[in-house]
Amino acid sequence: MSREAPRWTQVGKGALALALCAGYAVLAHLAASAPAPALFNAGVALAPGAILALLFAWRSPARRLLLPLWLAGCAALYAGSGWLVRHDHWIFLLQDLGLQLLLGLAFGRSLRPGRTPLVTRFAALLHGPLSPAVLRYTRRATWAWTLFFAAMAIASLLLFALAPIADWSVFANLLGLPLVGLMFGAEYAVRCYVLPRAERGGLWESVVAYRRSSSGAAARAH
Repeated sequence: MSREAPRWTQVGKGALALALCAGYAVLAHLAASAPAPALFNAGVALAPGAILALLFAWRSPARRLLLPLWLAGCAALYAGSGWLVRHDHWIFLLQDLGLQLLLGLAFGRSLRPGRTPLVTRFAALLHGPLSPAVLRYTRRATWAWTLFFAAMAIASLLLFALAPIADWSVFANLLGLPLVGLMFGAEYAVRCYVLPRAERGGLWESVVAYRRSSSGAAARAH
């Protein structure tokens, strides 16, 4: 039972994070597709970036400097709220493109010579030393994720330019998470077909291994 408790805690945290992401996606869609501009809609668009910046400033050793800068930035955004309200669709677009491109860049940069592909890194955290077959597969999987996020960014940009904003918002806000989930499922199905059972792990185990590695690195840094 004691071993199961931490696992269920992790599952609960993951479910909560997923629920929050899904809730924000629905809220963002309603704000982006609203018929008339409003300050609330611009606030919804800016909220994720503002929250992430606040968390970064709070955890930084330079907290005393960064927190006042964060407050000054919020004040500047409020002062320019009129412009932001009129262009809130562009904020939503930049937010979506920024997320897709950052994720694609994270996977893509790891494919450069002398670096370890990101999926290979996750597999090594879970299994330790990897066989040549797993190394080949994880490199190709890293390529697949790179191309997936690049395709998502291109599709988002084309829909924003050519389709009604409500249609773009359905794709960017409502279909984003399900499409990532579909990609996870497809990649896992290919993994099960290509690799023997002993050399593959589930998605959840990979996430837990990565979080443990990140926590250990953070502890060593302090």
